[in-house]
Amino acid sequence: MGEMKINVHNRIKSEEKFNKVVKHIQDKWKLVPAFLKGKGLVKQHIDSFNYFINVEIKKIVKANEKVLSDADPLFYVKYLNVHVGLPDVEEGFNVTRSTTPHECRLRDLNYSAPITVDIEYIRGHQPIIKNNLLIGRMPIMLRSSNCVLTGKSHFELAKMNECPHDPGGYFIVNGQEKVILIQEQMLRNRIILEEDSKGCIVASCNSVTHERKTKTNIVGRAGRYYMRHNIFQDDIPVTIIFKAMGIVSDQEIMQLIGTEEEFMKKFAPSLEECHVLNVFAQNQALRS
Repeated sequence: MGEMKINVHNRIKSEEKFNKVVKHIQDKWKLVPAFLKGKGLVKQHIDSFNYFINVEIKKIVKANEKVLSDADPLFYVKYLNVHVGLPDVEEGFNVTRSTTPHECRLRDLNYSAPITVDIEYIRGHQPIIKNNLLIGRMPIMLRSSNCVLTGKSHFELAKMNECPHDPGGYFIVNGQEKVILIQEQMLRNRIILEEDSKGCIVASCNSVTHERKTKTNIVGRAGRYYMRHNIFQDDIPVTIIFKAMGIVSDQEIMQLIGTEEEFMKKFAPSLEECHVLNVFAQNQALRS
């Protein structure tokens, strides 16, 4: 009786705790304006652009930093650093000044910033270093780290003819506001593990080449594993796929999958199925 009373008391306490956490749906709607006020709807756009111009663009240049010459094997150009500046407009030859999004809208201009690099090259046998060479321009996302609106107060934004409630996250190209739409796509050429409606783990891979696109799934059925491919009508036992690729020994197959006892027990029915189908060699697997 004492244990029963303790269990009932614990259950009542857990229910009270649960009821405190899960409140009415009307109270949960208060989370939406709080999230919008703290994060906003375009924070992922701005964070992604900030990472690109501050980190990713340097990695891209670093990966292709040295350019060699076919005419002269001793000559090279090496990129030492890359930098994205602040938005400006060109008023004359080599004469620039800072600009604002409002001015670019009115004058049909691009709200963009210069991309400058530091390079090293060979003149004769002497290495020469040049700094702050202009190689192009980068459109600047509003409210990003390089935007003139970042960190401004409501009063300062009003003086710049900007709405304080404008979240940013878009570009100005030829005076027109442009936004990048996010698209969700399946990851290509990677194996993805997920759980199907029956609670079974399924491995899938979307393979993409210049010529075709295919999808491959490894599924479990009746304790055995099969490969499901969009160009085949029927599922193919995984062991036959191994043997068709030249891995004909059961020992080699298990060494690739895992020699732990748990894996061997789960994969044993698939190995037995291959023997039942009388598939032992690579030629037999290819014909089947």
